[in-house]
Order: sequence, then C-alpha cells, then structure tokens
Amino acid sequence: MRRAAGKPRARRNTACHAAGILKKYPSVSALGCTFHDARQTSRCDENDKTNETMSSALLLVPDFSLILIGWLLVRYTPFDRGFWAGVERLVYFVLFPALLLQSTNSAKFDFSSTSAMLGLALLTMVFGMATGYLVKWVLRPAPADFASGLQTAFRFNSYIGLALAARLGNGEGLALMALVVGVTVPLCNVVAVWALAKHGEARVLRELVRNPLILATATGLVTNLLGLHPPEVVAMTLNRLGSASTALGLMTVGAGLQMSGATGTAGPMAWWSGVKLLAMPCFAWLVGKYLPLTPLQYQIVVVYASLPTASSSYILAVRMGGNGPMVAATISAMTVVAIVTTPVWLSLVS
Repeated sequence: MRRAAGKPRARRNTACHAAGILKKYPSVSALGCTFHDARQTSRCDENDKTNETMSSALLLVPDFSLILIGWLLVRYTPFDRGFWAGVERLVYFVLFPALLLQSTNSAKFDFSSTSAMLGLALLTMVFGMATGYLVKWVLRPAPADFASGLQTAFRFNSYIGLALAARLGNGEGLALMALVVGVTVPLCNVVAVWALAKHGEARVLRELVRNPLILATATGLVTNLLGLHPPEVVAMTLNRLGSASTALGLMTVGAGLQMSGATGTAGPMAWWSGVKLLAMPCFAWLVGKYLPLTPLQYQIVVVYASLPTASSSYILAVRMGGNGPMVAATISAMTVVAIVTTPVWLSLVS
C-alpha cells in the first residue's frame, strides 16, 4: 500500500522537478515549443501542398470532363468518327481561328513585359525538339515512324491550353496563351512539316501560309498594333464563335482517342511522351524561376509546356504519308496521362 501511494508522489515530484528546470532554463521550454511549431508547420506545409494539388486537379475537371464526354459520345451514340471529323474541321478552320483573332486583337499587349515569357516558351520548345530528336540514335525507330512521331514531342494541344489559360487568368490568361500560340505554332509547324516533307522548302512554306491558326493570330496581332478593331457587332460574333470552339475542341480531342496503332512502337512513344509531359514542363519550371515573370506568366508557360501533343499531329502525319495510327495512339496516351501530370505541374506554380 505504501508503494502504491508512493507512485503518485514520485510522479508529482518528477513533474515539479521538470517545472523547476523549465523555470530555471526557459530556453529549454522555448526549444520544445520550437520543435512543436516546426512539426506543426511541416504538417501545415504538407497540407497546403496537398490542397494546392487538389485545387489544380479540380480546376481541370470541367475541361477533361469534356474530353471524356467526347470519348463516350463517339462510342455509345450515333455520333461516329465521321461526324466528329467534320466537327474537328469546323473548329480548326472557323471557330478556333475566331477565338485567336478576337483574343489577340482585343488584348492589351506590352511586349517589353512579355518578352521573357515568349523567350522561355520558345526555348522550352527548342529543348523539346532536341530531346525528342535524340530517340533517333537511342532507340533507332523506323524512318517513317521517326518522321511522324517527332512532332509529338514538342507540339501542344491549343484547345486544352486556351481552356486552362482562361480558367487561370480569365481574359488576360487567354490573351497570354494566345500570344504564346501565335509565336510557337509557326516554329512547331516548320519543324513538323520539315520532318515529313518530301518536296523541300516549297512544301513547308505552303503549309505555313495555309495554316488558319497562324493566319488568325498574325491578323489579330497586326490589327491590334495598328489600332484597328472591329465594330462591336462583329466583335460579339467573334466572341460567340470563340466560345463554341473551346467546348467542341475538347470534345473532338476525346472523340479522337485510340490506341490501336501502338504495336511495335511503344519505345519511341514512351520517349516522346516523357519529353512532352515531364522534361519540357520541368525545364520551363526550373528556368522560369530565374526570369522576370509575373505569377500568371509563369503559370501560363509551365501549363503550355505540360500540355499533351496536338490532335492535328495525326492529320499532318496522314496527309504527308506518315504513320498515322502510331501518331493517333501517341496523342491518346499523352492526353490520358496529362490528366494526372498537368495538375501536378500547375500546383508547383500556383
């Protein structure tokens, strides 16, 4: 009984002794609080990072949901691939150019403040081209496969890019992404057509001159710089057409998903997908830290670098005699994987 009664007294004595130490040496108490605060701060930082990633993923849900809807419609409704091929042409030649024309014509550009952003976008693209080209010596794909697939390492899906930019920065974000599109698409097409061309320089120039995205962006920029703006009625019409392009463009991406052409080309496809979804955004993220970019510009460049390859890569490959099924499979694989990777990159620059 005495021993049992002594245990509480011992505990009280130990507690009193510890309290005395804390009074005599307050730094010990402060150290304990510091450890506690550090653990608490670490937990808060981890929670913040998780919340940022979740917020970025939720930001992309509406756009990737439209891709899913397109995929479901082409498989479970009478709207077959023939129907969606017509929709894709409508978006590519009419609706999407209207969006680019209106956004670049109405935007207020300060090229002195966007030069760093555009320079990083071009540098990132050149990095993707060079890294994608290395597969020729590393994996040695067939010449036709290499010429067709190289473009998938650096081209990007403008439909998804503009939709995400509008969510990130509303009109300003849309205008910045449109400017990036206008500057990088010509270089994209030059290299892509060059790799597939059979008739030299004349074929490359003809493809560039006929590209509706380049024409619309160039027209919008030139008229903007000259101070020429359409009447309000025309501007409203262009806005309506542009609004339709975003949803329909994303749905056509989903309708075009297919993996049947991946046989025998998994190695090069994985290489180009890694370049586009991992290496390019990592390059933009690291280099962008040391450039005078606004937070929105930084987000736009990293998102641009993380986008899956352009759905029009398939059209170009087929039209110029390349391996169309392989390109279609690469587009599909990148688009699906980007549902996971793009929110991660976006959370890093949020």
